Amino acid sequence: MTTKLKITAIKPYPVWVGTRNQMLVKVETDQGIFGWGESGLSGRERAVAGALEHYREFLIGRDPMQIGRIWQEVYRSQYFEGGRVLQAAISAIDIALHDIKGQALGVPVYELLGGKQRDRIPTFASTGDEAEGDVAIERAGELRAQGWQAIRFFPAGQNSRDIFEPRESIGATARMLNKAREALGDDVVLGIDYHHRLSVAEAASFCNKLGRGVLDFLEEPIRDETPEAYESLRTMTDIPFAIGEEFASKWQFLPYIECGIHQFNRLDVCNVGGLTEAMKVAGWSEAHYVDLMPHNPLGPICTAATMHLAAAVPNFAWLETRAPEMKLGFDNSDFFPVQPRLDGADYPVSDLPGLGVEVNEEAIRAQSLRFWEAPHLKRRDGSVTNW
Repeated sequence: MTTKLKITAIKPYPVWVGTRNQMLVKVETDQGIFGWGESGLSGRERAVAGALEHYREFLIGRDPMQIGRIWQEVYRSQYFEGGRVLQAAISAIDIALHDIKGQALGVPVYELLGGKQRDRIPTFASTGDEAEGDVAIERAGELRAQGWQAIRFFPAGQNSRDIFEPRESIGATARMLNKAREALGDDVVLGIDYHHRLSVAEAASFCNKLGRGVLDFLEEPIRDETPEAYESLRTMTDIPFAIGEEFASKWQFLPYIECGIHQFNRLDVCNVGGLTEAMKVAGWSEAHYVDLMPHNPLGPICTAATMHLAAAVPNFAWLETRAPEMKLGFDNSDFFPVQPRLDGADYPVSDLPGLGVEVNEEAIRAQSLRFWEAPHLKRRDGSVTNW
């Protein structure tokens, strides 16, 4: 690099990979260096692509090395700042700019975030949303035998495409988890993701049906719009909460961190505002002894970006991952010939410059977006409930 870089193109690629779309974004420069980012707003990729088109109009010609300044401009340049769609677009741009800067300087992205604090990234794996009861417990045993010391379950009824009744789910799920703890012992971390499908009363009833010490974390039991509801639930159980995968800014994390509501941040770098915003949430969390447990449901770009964050912060617990044999195809090697690879239950931290991911642009260009919609769940009385 001999002269100042300039952004020459921002290209959104909403593409079908495996069983879901991924919203990939390529940022190009005038010196042939380019970076890749990813948006986390699954199911609303077209909305994010529209936001990227707006940002592209004034980012062409800008210096991609000025990552913090660009973040502030894309956030503050409109009266209606923030929101999940805009922050998902900002996240993708921010991650791509970190990729560019790392490559331009010849260093991994974690060096831009303060340097590496760990050599390996521990992960947690899930039993799968189709596994219930004894099948889920057997699957957890398999994961433990493969090296995972942190395992997440899903509730009874999680895989329904039509009806979900919370009160029918909580009893069966509590029985499964009580049995799982007995079968797996005390030296493995067990959690469950209730995918914000419960009310405060339902979540409290669920916690009361569990034996003491059965769960090490309860993820997203209720919706997050009202922190006071979580504060109320906090008084009813001592199970640690894992919250935040839907949060689209440091401001959404504010009441949860400041009021001591949760113990694990399910921060998503592809939704919260990229690595720039994620580092601010991480530092704030450290001051309140809250550990990061990042949301990572997308593809290799999200995984790589989150690994660099995990390598650079002290307050890190586990990164979400999928056991390889699940074969959902999100890590398709034809699309991503160079990407993070699990070594047992950990990801070794890469020393490649930038994110350390390569994308087969020709292949993804030929793979168009497919319409995908999450299940629209109902209760037995016909009313709408949360997915």
